[in-house]
Amino acid sequence: MTFSIVARCPEASSLGVAVASAAPAVGGRVPHVEAGVGAIATQGNTDVTYGVSGLKLLKRGFSPRIALSVMLKKDERHETRQVIIIDKNGRKAAFTGKETIDWTGHLMGKDYVVAGNILVGKQVIESMAHTFENTKANLEERLLAALEAGQNAGGDKRGKTSAALLVVREQFEEPCISLRIDIHENPVKELRRIFTEHQNFR
Repeated sequence: MTFSIVARCPEASSLGVAVASAAPAVGGRVPHVEAGVGAIATQGNTDVTYGVSGLKLLKRGFSPRIALSVMLKKDERHETRQVIIIDKNGRKAAFTGKETIDWTGHLMGKDYVVAGNILVGKQVIESMAHTFENTKANLEERLLAALEAGQNAGGDKRGKTSAALLVVREQFEEPCISLRIDIHENPVKELRRIFTEHQNFR
């Protein structure tokens, strides 16, 4: 019931995740990011272990592809999962299990991965990818623009409830932006409103 994007900006040494879902409080489970390490979105039949353990494996020097492979092998229910990963060097990995619900899939591009399940169609992640690639701004703006594009393309076919945006930079101990909409009739629009307020306050 979710669509998301993980991405990095090498110039700013930043990493982030943006996500929206028909499920409530998606920001508390799907996005996992650590400065100077990587960004992970774990969804489908969400298991937060992929985020927590995934970041630990990346920190130990595993590539996203190997880290994901290690975690999938330990998970008897891996075919119900959808996981996307990018590390600080731009290496990527993605998995969409055979038991995730249509429409389901993922796409990779330069410095990003997008994925979704229970979507209205492939156009959701295609619109996200196109928007991310063609938005000239900082990482948080590009992630939010991609999320908006996914929602405008139809998003989660079960509806709209929650959204989140999380971005970290290597030179800062705390996230440069961490926003969550846990329950709202139009969470992506509300995320944009709060994001704008946050930027104006700085």
